[in-house]
Amino acid sequence: MHHVTLDTWSRLQSPLHRLDARAKIVAALAVLVSLALTHRAPPELLGGYGLLITALALASRVPLLGLLLRAGLVLPFALGVAALNLFGGDPGRAVALLGKSYLSAYMVLLLLATTPLHALLRGLEWFGAPRFFLMVAQFLYRYLFVLSEQAQHMRRARQCRAGGRSWPAAGSTVAVLFARSYDRAERIHRAMLARGFQGHFILLDPPAAGARELLFLVVLAAALGGLQLALWNR
Repeated sequence: MHHVTLDTWSRLQSPLHRLDARAKIVAALAVLVSLALTHRAPPELLGGYGLLITALALASRVPLLGLLLRAGLVLPFALGVAALNLFGGDPGRAVALLGKSYLSAYMVLLLLATTPLHALLRGLEWFGAPRFFLMVAQFLYRYLFVLSEQAQHMRRARQCRAGGRSWPAAGSTVAVLFARSYDRAERIHRAMLARGFQGHFILLDPPAAGARELLFLVVLAAALGGLQLALWNR
């Protein structure tokens, strides 16, 4: 899952992208909580959640196949716990665990793919998330681009010099990459301080929620309520 891909997706134009980040955060939390409440979800109910998230993904115009493949990265972590349930004689719970893990990752990935990071962090700040945590997350994400740029420069330089691949060379490359990235990060930080940075990122377009966001949340709540009602009536 390359950070540049998510950043590119988050800047597409679609009805879901234009929604306020706070509404999308509430929607994602609602889906995750609803999934968590389905302890022994049958496959058809999980399919209903999958269709709901897929409908949102189609409305976002984000490449659906890319989302589906990247959401599968969570499966190796859930596979071990699911295997314990399977060997313990509870295959239904194992399937439900895998399904809920995948759908949760699918929903979170869709949130990241439709919301630029600065808007997402501002929305979390509005809900009361610690500002220091949000600032660290912003810097970590931005420095991924610094690391990627430095790694690409070093790779191109090695190819120009017809350098081979070996474990000692890889170790020294990582050390040089860390040193160069650290120096670049220090220069970026000094430049930000020189421009008046005081630990708070300012948005050029302040967030504003309206009737569109309210309608989106009402429709989503109705869909989730229908899925939960279907579970209780089984």
